[in-house]
Amino acid sequence: MSDEVKGTDTHQQLIALLTQQQAQFRVVEHDAVGKCEAVSEIRGTDLGQGAKALVCKVKGNGVKKHVLAILAADQQADLSQLASHFGGLKASLASPAEVDNLTACVFGAIPPFSFHPDLTLVADPLLFERFDEIAFNAGLLEKSVIMDTQDYLRIARPDLVAFRKI
Repeated sequence: MSDEVKGTDTHQQLIALLTQQQAQFRVVEHDAVGKCEAVSEIRGTDLGQGAKALVCKVKGNGVKKHVLAILAADQQADLSQLASHFGGLKASLASPAEVDNLTACVFGAIPPFSFHPDLTLVADPLLFERFDEIAFNAGLLEKSVIMDTQDYLRIARPDLVAFRKI
């Protein structure tokens, strides 16, 4: 599947969900840029409003699970905190094949919503404490959604887990 097609279903599913749930959101179309800093400038949003999505594997202690970990784009993840939250020994980024299988999106276009039953959604609380809106790529590198923070929490219902480096 080409990169242009990959993510289209996820994008449509996301927009349908947000519309059905009566979320306050807008779609911004832009050039396909992969860097958080560049896309936040194009969107006209603060870097800290960006919801960075990391597909991770947590292993060890009998734990083996995939996690979609969301944090503010101006922060770095501490994957050891993520692992210990789930009772695992270590966490790492998932392989490109796993990302493709679990999200049907190219890396960098993954929205902060899990549409796969084997992908547990967690988010670092700092993302929701500083701004009234969050921004993220919406399944496609050239489409972003800017949405109300409280609507995101209500619809996505992530487990709130502090896993940013301090």
